[in-house]
Amino acid sequence: MEYHSTMTMQRFIGVDLAWSEGRRGREANETGVAVLDTTGRVVDAGWTRTLTDTIARIQAAAGSESALLFIDAPLVVNNPTGQRPCENQVGQRYGRWKVSANSTNLVSPRLAGVTLRTKLQTLGWTYSDGRTGPPVTGLAMSECYPYTTLVGALELGYSHERPAYKRKPASMNTLAWRSARAAACDDLIKRLATLRHADPALVLESHPTTRHLITEASPLIDTAYKHREDLIDALLCAWTAALWHRHGFARCQVLGPTTPISADLATIIAPARLEQRRPHTHLA
Repeated sequence: MEYHSTMTMQRFIGVDLAWSEGRRGREANETGVAVLDTTGRVVDAGWTRTLTDTIARIQAAAGSESALLFIDAPLVVNNPTGQRPCENQVGQRYGRWKVSANSTNLVSPRLAGVTLRTKLQTLGWTYSDGRTGPPVTGLAMSECYPYTTLVGALELGYSHERPAYKRKPASMNTLAWRSARAAACDDLIKRLATLRHADPALVLESHPTTRHLITEASPLIDTAYKHREDLIDALLCAWTAALWHRHGFARCQVLGPTTPISADLATIIAPARLEQRRPHTHLA
């Protein structure tokens, strides 16, 4: 049976988190943050550098409203070694579209997502693993992976493989790659702009920062390009949160183990075409 939310969540927040918290003498990479309202209007968009600033931006975005926060970073890590089941299943379900996930475990050096989750929980946020469907009210956070949105959401039209807007092919030289990824990024932005007509909507023109994505060509310089890429991924996270809240299991699947291994279950909520789903289960 198709799920449709009553839209009690008022904000959909996307965070493309820098996985490392930085260290003495070297600050963390930028984190992209984007916030949508129930109409798809972008009410905030930008970047942070520290977890403290990221949390402040999230808190300000949520305010006194109910909010659903989707984060591109591992939020729950329980496995001593190897790859989390949800990461393994990204490759199993989306590998045909050239989408896979990095491995994360308890000895991984980049676990800023775990720190972010625990800090937000002390501020009243709950972690939602998705097994019972989208939360309908309150302050809830989940893990997502923008690549699965790109190939799993029919609206974006990537029916054969992911766009080449990052991850340089080994066979391509750097100069050629910079031009190719900029072209792929510009095409992706055009596709994102069509979501103004989608359900749920994403209206890039509604905020000055995201409007620049449309009006300015993607840069070739690495640092400027990464700056843009982080914001795009944050927008994808926010829109995925809205999609999950609006359509639930009708449009998304939950990747992860079918039986809990701790109080918090490591899952990734991923938009999915029919052929990307594991039959007869919500947990893929």
